[in-house]
Amino acid sequence: MNLKITANIITLNEEKNIKEVIKSVQTVCDEVLVIDSLSSDKTCEIAESLGAKVIKQEYLGDGPQKAFGAPFAKNDWVLSIDADERLDLNAIEEIKKLDLENTTFDAFSFARKTYVGDNFIKLWYPDRVTRLYNRRKCAYSTAKGHAKVETENICDLEADMLHYSYEDYIHMIRTTEKFIKRGAVLAYEDGKRANSFDPFIHGVGALFKTLILKGGAFHGINGWNVAVVSAFSSYMKYAIMLEMQKNEK
Repeated sequence: MNLKITANIITLNEEKNIKEVIKSVQTVCDEVLVIDSLSSDKTCEIAESLGAKVIKQEYLGDGPQKAFGAPFAKNDWVLSIDADERLDLNAIEEIKKLDLENTTFDAFSFARKTYVGDNFIKLWYPDRVTRLYNRRKCAYSTAKGHAKVETENICDLEADMLHYSYEDYIHMIRTTEKFIKRGAVLAYEDGKRANSFDPFIHGVGALFKTLILKGGAFHGINGWNVAVVSAFSSYMKYAIMLEMQKNEK
C-alpha cells in the first residue's frame, strides 16, 4: 500500500519525462500534483492520463513554484521531485520503511546521482537534496534561484535520487547558458557588483576547485568536461554582470 505522501512535480514542456517521473513516485505516493508552467506540449495531458492532478501556474521561480504546490496537497508529507529525476530502487525501499506518523524529523534528504547522457558524474555525488518534508513543519524557501527546504531537522537517507539532467554535453552547455544569465541577473538584483578582475578570478577558481580540490582531474574525460563547463559558467556570469553595470551608466 502506498504511504500518505503527495508528490509535487513542477513542469514546463516535459512530455519526454513526465510519464517516467510519475510512474517513479507512484511507487510510494498516493497523490501526484503537477504544477505546470503553461506548457505548450502534451505534458498536462499525459500527466492527467496517469492520474495526476494538474495545476497551471505561470513560472514564479524554482523556490516559489515548489512552494506554490504544497498547499494543494491532501497529505502533510510532500515529496518534491523534478521532471528529470527518478527514485532509485534503494530510495523506494527506504521511503517505504519510514514511519512518517511518528518520526521526529521534519524532512529527509537523498543523495543525488546526476547523469550527462549515460555518463554518471561521480564528481557531483552525493549532492544531497532535501525533498521529502512535512509541509506543516517546514517549506521551500521562496528564493527565485535553486531553492531548498528550510529546516535543520533533517535525516539523511542512505538512498539515491537519479537525476537525468542532460541528454549529452551539447545539452549541458545549452542549459548552462540559461543558468549563467539567470545567475548574473539574480546577483545583480541582489545588489552584487563585479570588477574587471572577477571573470578571470572566478573562472580560474572554479577550474582549480573542480579539477584539484574536488579531484575532477582523476575522473577521466567526464571530470575534465565538467571542470571546463564550470569554469566557463563562472567566468561568463561575472562578464555578464560587468556588461549590465556598463549599460546602467
